[in-house]
Amino acid sequence: MSRLAPVDRRLVRLSAAIALGRWEELRALRESAPHGEPDRRWREALLQSHLFAGFPRAVEAASVLSEAGGLGEVEPDELETSSVDPAHGRALFERIYADQSANVRAAIERAHPLLERWILEHAYARVLARPGLAADRRELCAVAALAAQEQERQLAAHARGALRLGATRPEVSEVLDEIGDLLGERALKRARDVIAHFTRAV
Repeated sequence: MSRLAPVDRRLVRLSAAIALGRWEELRALRESAPHGEPDRRWREALLQSHLFAGFPRAVEAASVLSEAGGLGEVEPDELETSSVDPAHGRALFERIYADQSANVRAAIERAHPLLERWILEHAYARVLARPGLAADRRELCAVAALAAQEQERQLAAHARGALRLGATRPEVSEVLDEIGDLLGERALKRARDVIAHFTRAV
């Protein structure tokens, strides 16, 4: 029995297809969307995809989805305003990384202070803290994108983040079930191993 809602299965598959540049898969997903979708959740998943797959793939995905029927009408309250709150982004970062948040921030800052600032102010405050898609569903989309790209350190962090934000272990596991055919056997096994190992203590 499925633990992820059908729309969540589509969102994680959307995220993995964008991360991999699987445009025909993305087109098929859009063309088979049920009545009422795509909706804001799809649009939010697309918007956040640039954090995990880069702007080139996010822009190409937007083009493919537009050609395949679009993502529905953008509502005025979806448009970015000046009310982005950096404190909200920091709070979300701390919930995801928990007792490791200070160490993670320090490590990023050592690499380059601007990188730490951009991650907090852009990735977390401006993108991941947006309304329109629940924080735990955003993390499940991140798990899909990171597993697809075999980014194991970030996969571990966001799998733990998904659990800390309210997703269940069966849901995290089902993300991999849903995208397994896109990953290949070796990448799928490695992603399962990473998640099993790094989420034991959450």
